[in-house]
Amino acid sequence: MNLQQIEYVLALHKLKHFGLAAESCHISQATLSGMIKKLEEELGLRLFDRSRKPVKTTEVGLQFVELGKEIIEKRDKLYHLSVINKRLEGQITIGVIPTIAHSLLPLVLPKIMRENPKLELNIVEVTTEEIQKQLTLDTIDFAIMATPVNNPQFEEHILYYEPMMVYGKLDPDKEYISTEEIKKNDVWLLEEGHCFRNQASTICEIQEKSKVKNKLNFKASTFETLISLADRFGGITLLPELYYKTLDSEKKARVKAFQKPVPVREVSIVSYRQYANSQAINYLTKVIKEKVEPLLSSTTMRNEDLEIIGI
Repeated sequence: MNLQQIEYVLALHKLKHFGLAAESCHISQATLSGMIKKLEEELGLRLFDRSRKPVKTTEVGLQFVELGKEIIEKRDKLYHLSVINKRLEGQITIGVIPTIAHSLLPLVLPKIMRENPKLELNIVEVTTEEIQKQLTLDTIDFAIMATPVNNPQFEEHILYYEPMMVYGKLDPDKEYISTEEIKKNDVWLLEEGHCFRNQASTICEIQEKSKVKNKLNFKASTFETLISLADRFGGITLLPELYYKTLDSEKKARVKAFQKPVPVREVSIVSYRQYANSQAINYLTKVIKEKVEPLLSSTTMRNEDLEIIGI
């Protein structure tokens, strides 16, 4: 038995399809099937019922999966430990979606560049759709973006859960706001192409209401623009919590948090190949979590108090 075989079992359990599992592990279907069969023969156990469509994990297979997850998690911790004190060198290109870049990069870049003087770091701001294209073309090494992307080709390394907040002229007597109250307002959204627009629409269960009394239509590409529109023409807009932290005190006074369960976006480092550039990924994960988690209200909340909004 080896770690690769355990990874293949976990992939098949997750995806329930030999072809998809093989693709996610970047091997042929025959190789994955053969390695799992060899493992079953070595253990004298049947981990999967291949007669079922989709493939079904057996009861003993479920026990193996739970133990296998623990083994892989411990392996990853050992890898993480081995790179904590190593400096990054060479050239790395990272794609970051604009709604994350503005707030996150100023927090983490000074430490990253100070600790890694031989690192040439290239950062490009691109939309979620474009990031996925560039990952598959290897024009970027990995990305920082909202997840889950639900694509077996990509490996996601979760960084944090960022709460959504509401900006506008809201009832000053209320500390929190509900999604039902939001539906009563005109909502300013980012233009098409931003996953944050999709997330905001999901929360509000609305279509964009950008036509006000003077028939104004505006395709905004930044949170600054959305705030200005709400200030000038009324209505509300949604902001991520890290962006809220950058506002001045006057604008912060116009922001309210959501009632629980709080809608949050999942932010991750995404790579195209499993364990690609693991040293850089582990290092950046460590730095980002250290800088960001103390700033987020979600860090102290229970899981049941959070609602992850897909993209």
